[in-house]
Amino acid sequence: MIGPMGAGKSTIGRQIAQQLGMDFFDSDQEIERRTGADIAWIFDLEGEDGFRAREEKVINELTEKQGVVLATGGGSILSKETRNRLSARGIVVYLQTTIEKQMARTQKDKRRPLLQGGNTLRERYEELEEERVPLYEEIADITIKTDEQSAKGVASYIIEQIEQI
Repeated sequence: MIGPMGAGKSTIGRQIAQQLGMDFFDSDQEIERRTGADIAWIFDLEGEDGFRAREEKVINELTEKQGVVLATGGGSILSKETRNRLSARGIVVYLQTTIEKQMARTQKDKRRPLLQGGNTLRERYEELEEERVPLYEEIADITIKTDEQSAKGVASYIIEQIEQI
């Protein structure tokens, strides 16, 4: 599962894993579990580069597993190695959402370090979208808009698409 913050990668990924009887992993949660620290703290201590190195390693390990559903962090696709691994080792599902929905879904979440700081929140989302959408599109096998559908409905649609591949 790839896509921006607030697209529903974890929620929908859990639904898919449950419906298919697979294990579910969230790369951000796995990084937090392994380090014993939250993502914001890792960003503060190691910067984005340090976090991305950890993320790349964790996604490499998780994509070597069979029969799992993996929700990645929104910026994981910035790494060419990660994009290559995701694309080569599984079916990549890109969850699209609008900036308005992202803002509504993440407005109370203070654990997202890339939303802190200088520009307005909308400008920050626009910058991230401009940088990342071409990378999501580059590796997506399945693309679906998540804005107006339930997580269960999106999960069912994705499973139908996977069965056709």
